[in-house]
Amino acid sequence: MSKPLLIVVVEPDPDRAQPIAEGLRDTGQHDVRIIAEQSGLARKVAELRPDVVLIDIANPSRDVLEELALASGPSERPVAMFVDRSDEQLTRAAIEAGISAYVVDGLRAERIKPILDAAIARFHIFQQMRAELAATRAALEERKIIDRAKALLMKARGLDEEAAYGLLRKAAMDQGKRMADIAQQLVMAAGLLGR
Repeated sequence: MSKPLLIVVVEPDPDRAQPIAEGLRDTGQHDVRIIAEQSGLARKVAELRPDVVLIDIANPSRDVLEELALASGPSERPVAMFVDRSDEQLTRAAIEAGISAYVVDGLRAERIKPILDAAIARFHIFQQMRAELAATRAALEERKIIDRAKALLMKARGLDEEAAYGLLRKAAMDQGKRMADIAQQLVMAAGLLGR
């Protein structure tokens, strides 16, 4: 961690919150904010827009776990949850909710930095995977549209696949547009014409 982070610690017990905040400040010049009240948590986290959220809760229920995960925005930032004890269902629920690190046996000062580093690294890996998945899905959808447009051209003009592709490509180049955009226009026009 090279730059100072804004870290939100969700901890209702002030006696537990203070050592956590001190331990975080020892890992760098971080701005640490403690949220003790769980009501309105989503709003508070949204207002602060932290880089990382750490949740310390002794014995979470599944409902509390899901609420805290949603409130802290695990798809927007790394979220680490520290619990005193857990079971298989709670661990699974935490993973499904997108928690970057789910640590059993509570939060201790000597464990803060490695867990924080791991949560941030894991979050970035998952963000990259989400971006790659979205790009792959978009490319697949574009490919489907281009294939539909080629089929329309092949039927309407009596072209083979290669000639239909070439015609789409030329139209895209002539108009300075992407081939997928030209294909989308052709498919939409054909739909309006009932073809």
